[in-house]
Amino acid sequence: MLVHICCSVDSHYFLERIQEEYPNEELVGYFYDPNIHPYGEYRLRYLDVEYSCKKLGIKLIEGPYNLETWLKKVKGMEHLPEKGDRCTVCYDDRLETSVKKAIELGHDKFTTTLLISPKKSQEKLEKIGAKLQEETGLEFIFRDYRAGNGTQIQGQIVKEHSLYRQNYCGCLFGLTPQREAQKKVMDEMFNPISNQVLPESIEQRLELYNKRNELEEKGEKYKIIKQRFLNYRLFNGKVAINKQLVPSYFLYYSTINRTKTNGRVEYEKDGICYLNRDEVKVLDIKTFNSLAKTSYNNTKELIFNPLKIEDELKIRDKIINNPYDLSAVIILDEVFEGKFDIELNAITYDDVKEEII
Repeated sequence: MLVHICCSVDSHYFLERIQEEYPNEELVGYFYDPNIHPYGEYRLRYLDVEYSCKKLGIKLIEGPYNLETWLKKVKGMEHLPEKGDRCTVCYDDRLETSVKKAIELGHDKFTTTLLISPKKSQEKLEKIGAKLQEETGLEFIFRDYRAGNGTQIQGQIVKEHSLYRQNYCGCLFGLTPQREAQKKVMDEMFNPISNQVLPESIEQRLELYNKRNELEEKGEKYKIIKQRFLNYRLFNGKVAINKQLVPSYFLYYSTINRTKTNGRVEYEKDGICYLNRDEVKVLDIKTFNSLAKTSYNNTKELIFNPLKIEDELKIRDKIINNPYDLSAVIILDEVFEGKFDIELNAITYDDVKEEII
């Protein structure tokens, strides 16, 4: 039997039940989900499904990530609500492709873990499965494992196995209205040019769940916990001195009262220059290297090869000596006399992230 898999949160309990009902059936998992966006989230969900299938002893095959083809299929349906026609097209695509793979592998049965997801329409999935069964002769296995206390058991299993519990279905068009309704930053879509791993980013979650896998393989005890913290995202920032744009790097948690300010150096001590407005601090790359024990030749090198956030915060603490400070700290190639025009568009917000202890 080929089992189309959408994510480990939905698949693990579903696969356990299928194994119980079909003990003599060879199950093959097929991860085909081109709707998942961005690609980092896709890789994270595949990593977790791989981990889940390994625990269950189920072979896993990865389908193609043909996002562009999927986008063409749902064109014009971008603003439709979840469980609407866009989702139906998505179900069609994933089940049709899964059936083709089942035929290619010589299977006579197929099913999908989408059936257990509370955000998916079982009625639509059953109709699509029945239609494909009639067209191909492959038996569609429809099971409602949500029934009874299935959803509660599913949640317990997710916690028990430390599975990645994503907070959106995966589709960009579902994510956008969800974050707008929550009035939450859509930080899943941030991808710094520096490739710096930001707190509570998809890249940070990938690191965390890779570490989980390593601990599992070593047989070491661990637990994934959640922590509340102040998150930060920089949209854009730039500095001009005497109307001449200069390369600049803004340390994490840099903010100003509005998006623009200006001023002049009022005071300097130990290489740190204090502007006369908005609590802005400026230092040159030489001073930064001294504090960070690094050897950057210029600010551009820092921009494209920054420190880890944890190390950057340590440098910030050396400069500010105040863990609650959100003033702008800016690194330049050199600091010279003149009028500073600064543009900084950034946001701080309450957030929750996972940690391994």
